[in-house]
Amino acid sequence: MSKLKIQNISLKFGSKQVLNDISFEVKPNSIVALIGPSGCGKSTLLRCINRMHDHNDNATIKGSIILDGENIYDKKQDVNNIRQRIGMVFQKPNPFPKSIAHNIEFGLKINGLKDKKKIRKKIKKSLEDAFLWDEVKDKLSESALSLSGGQQQRLCIARCIAISPEVILMDEPTSALDPIATQNIEKLIVKLKKEYTIIIVTHNMQQAQRISDKIAMLYLGDLIEFSDTKHFFKHPKHELAKQYVSGEFG
Repeated sequence: MSKLKIQNISLKFGSKQVLNDISFEVKPNSIVALIGPSGCGKSTLLRCINRMHDHNDNATIKGSIILDGENIYDKKQDVNNIRQRIGMVFQKPNPFPKSIAHNIEFGLKINGLKDKKKIRKKIKKSLEDAFLWDEVKDKLSESALSLSGGQQQRLCIARCIAISPEVILMDEPTSALDPIATQNIEKLIVKLKKEYTIIIVTHNMQQAQRISDKIAMLYLGDLIEFSDTKHFFKHPKHELAKQYVSGEFG
């Protein structure tokens, strides 16, 4: 059974073709790493998965993305509901310039939760799930901007999971972090797989090997290989994949 099916997704910005007929399936509670050289369409594809291109009048998307049997591009779909079900964590930490607690409760209130006791429980649980509670429990009223970069990214992940998405998209979530913070985020991502389905864009080959179950390699808008992570790195099929894994380009 698949949690998410990418079916024949093509995308143009104006007359420029950016994605070409991309198809693959993502199983529940697994991690798929999108890899490939810069400009190959990884982040563009990621943004298709929670309809972030809707605001771009220049974007034309064809194909379908099936979440639990429903096409998220069906005209009947509520985009806000889709973005609640498919959360997003960006490359650079982007906490709101407000308190740590407000960063978590903001999304909860937008989604209709008003019970203060339940909100407090949600704040605690999401911060615990993001391995951050012990570090911030005594300063929830302080600015989120006072946290380190790694802490800010974990706060953004906590903010994402607080509203209980089904899928989490991550666009190079550790590229702006130091090695120790990166290690913490990777441990967190692997832990989150028990409850969520995750798709991550990464340029870090070692990171993809460490945390992902499947690799989807893109090149110039084409999906050139989709396979188990171990198999991909040991026996890449496509010649471009072999060159990329060996460091000949990228």
